[in-house]
Amino acid sequence: MYNLPKLIRRFTGILLLSFVLLVFANFVILAFLMAWQSPSVTDSPYNVAIQTGKAFQISESGYTLQEDISTQLKEQNIWAFVVDNDTLQIVWRTENVPDTIPANYSLSDIADLSVGYLNGYPAYTGETKNGIVVLGYPKDSFWKHTRASWNYNFFAHLPQIVFIVLAVNIAVILLIYVIANMKFLKLVKPITKGIQDLSIEEHVHIPEKGMLSDISANINRTSNILQEQRQQLRKKETARANWIAGVSHDIRTPLSMVMGYAGQLKDDANLTDEERHKAEVIVKQGKRMQNLINDLNLASKLEYNMQPINPAKQNLIAIVRQVVVDFFNMDIEDKYPIEWQTDEALTVCPVNADKDLLKRAVSNLIQNSINHNEQGCKIYIGVTVDNCCTIIVSDDGVGATDELIEKLNKTPHYMLCDENTTEQRHGLGLLIVKQIVSAHGGRTDIEHSSYGGFSVKLTLPILA
Repeated sequence: MYNLPKLIRRFTGILLLSFVLLVFANFVILAFLMAWQSPSVTDSPYNVAIQTGKAFQISESGYTLQEDISTQLKEQNIWAFVVDNDTLQIVWRTENVPDTIPANYSLSDIADLSVGYLNGYPAYTGETKNGIVVLGYPKDSFWKHTRASWNYNFFAHLPQIVFIVLAVNIAVILLIYVIANMKFLKLVKPITKGIQDLSIEEHVHIPEKGMLSDISANINRTSNILQEQRQQLRKKETARANWIAGVSHDIRTPLSMVMGYAGQLKDDANLTDEERHKAEVIVKQGKRMQNLINDLNLASKLEYNMQPINPAKQNLIAIVRQVVVDFFNMDIEDKYPIEWQTDEALTVCPVNADKDLLKRAVSNLIQNSINHNEQGCKIYIGVTVDNCCTIIVSDDGVGATDELIEKLNKTPHYMLCDENTTEQRHGLGLLIVKQIVSAHGGRTDIEHSSYGGFSVKLTLPILA
């Protein structure tokens, strides 16, 4: 369950981001609504009261209000009156002043008018000559703070208070979220573990309970199907390998008899040269068939992991050198000379490997060069050490086309067919080489030789 913490972090991050964005959006919307609902500076009740006070003119007949201000008050359904400073009585009023409004006021009444309501009407005051003007707005037009009084320290530390409250809210929301989803996460954990086990071919059984029981049941069914398929595949692989091994065994006995009799005819002095040559061809092709059978049997065992591999600490240079010496001794006609291209100072390249299988891989590469160059060629063999051990087997023979090399590198199986059955193919021998190297955790690269022929690189991990 390696990804559960990542899943939790993702869910938590999404929750936090959603919360922050939601709070930010709320603040933006609130600010927009307040700006939209708030009157402009010129339409502010306080400003209208001040402007109204300045718009009065006093004459012998009394107070007179400018026509534009009077029109504005009527349009907004605002009533107004003027209280004289000396008598504290109303000396001017509009026609729409409510009947419940008293005609005279005390100083305390005037003080209340400046901050609150008058009989439920939002009241605003402005200064005029020898008195004050009082504007009364409709009851549902504005809301006023009448007795508001706040501690200065509260406003001084308001940012810190807001931050603390916000942090506590986030913590509470996270706690609620974790508690609410704990059961869900407990259900997710075995499901993700089961999916990981499916990828490594392990049998999976997840308890089928909770809100995710359907998913658990499907994973269990998938695991059972995969296990069944693997068992059937193993049976088929075992049957195929046993069949190949049985056929190989059955062919060896009659093939040995054919080669034995053909060998006797080849050495019989009573036969003509042509007859002895035919017997020699039979021996040669019989030997080739015997090698192919051995290769097929080994390739089958390697493919189905039936060939026992006994790795041990080995000196790769000594193994390759021994194979080269064996081929030196067999090449009596010097038709296939081998050049050893390993640095003389390099004497040890430790690897963890099966010695016999590695010798078989190198032998197959050398034999591959011999089989494909009947007119003879020079073979170059070297071992290099960098971060790994690399065996390079090259020749200056006929080589191979770009298409064939690409196919040899990319095709999963190298048992390639062609129409020319009289010529040895690049096929089963290279398949065995790649299987052996792969079983040792290495890599096989087939390419053109720098000498104009064919080249194969075997890369094996070095033993620390």
